Amino acid sequence: MTKQNRAYKFRLYPTEEQAHLIRKTFGCVRFVYNKMLAERKEIYEKHKANKKELKKQKFPTPAKYKAQYEWLKEVDSLALANAQLNLQTAYKNFFSGQSDFPTFKNKKSRKSYTTNRVNGNIMLFHGYIKLPKLKMVRLKQHREISPNHIIKSCTISMTPTGKYYVSILTEYEKEIVQKEVETVVGLDFAMAELYVSSEDEKANYPRFYRQMLDKLAKAQRVLARRVKGSERWNKQRIRVAKLHEKVANQRKNFLHHKSKELAMNFDVVAIEDLHMKGMSRTLRFGKSVADNGSRMFTTFL
Repeated sequence: MTKQNRAYKFRLYPTEEQAHLIRKTFGCVRFVYNKMLAERKEIYEKHKANKKELKKQKFPTPAKYKAQYEWLKEVDSLALANAQLNLQTAYKNFFSGQSDFPTFKNKKSRKSYTTNRVNGNIMLFHGYIKLPKLKMVRLKQHREISPNHIIKSCTISMTPTGKYYVSILTEYEKEIVQKEVETVVGLDFAMAELYVSSEDEKANYPRFYRQMLDKLAKAQRVLARRVKGSERWNKQRIRVAKLHEKVANQRKNFLHHKSKELAMNFDVVAIEDLHMKGMSRTLRFGKSVADNGSRMFTTFL
């Protein structure tokens, strides 16, 4: 038996009071992350020439800021603790050469926070989920979570269109059965088609973003004429965000179906190990790479 994880994503319908606290938590998490990053950068710049001395340094924790800023106590403390863990992961990735140096988050950054299950503080009921500080929040649970799945953590997020979601990470035990490999397929990534298989089959990717370009351009021109911060500007901003959201949902749905189709029909799927971000820069295929979602497809697969 081996432990595995599975995530479930559901739409949340918080009350006005709950939505306000969720948005406040987003801001507090961003604030703590940026404060810790600023202090760590200062320590790093001061001791980067002496690695031994750098390792001895003690970095700030959310507890330090909660003593200074009383309003941080109003939000979920586990969300702030996870901000610290995320920063530590970002630093590890930087020092291992996997990513660039951590950057500050701004108000336009993805709005989300993660909280952990401790002593039954997260529980699912009929049409509701119990979350730290928020208590009972209404949700649309379109699929059941198996009773043998243990909830480990929840990530609450908000889309640019103002929709709230919860991603529930679960852990369960599964017996891995060795399967004899009978069917194998190889995939070559293609900018327009997403991929071409070794059996000469194409994904026939619809290029959702390019189909939406005219509508997006028109909506963005209207947005540019609005007075920023006005009610009409905000309404138009949401219209633009909804178009982007529609493209993202269409892409995700298509990639889910294609990856499932391959997983069901083949025992092994071999793919190219390409640096898509680098290709999009050097070969100027940025729009095509962003449109077909090849990285997301690889993750789903």
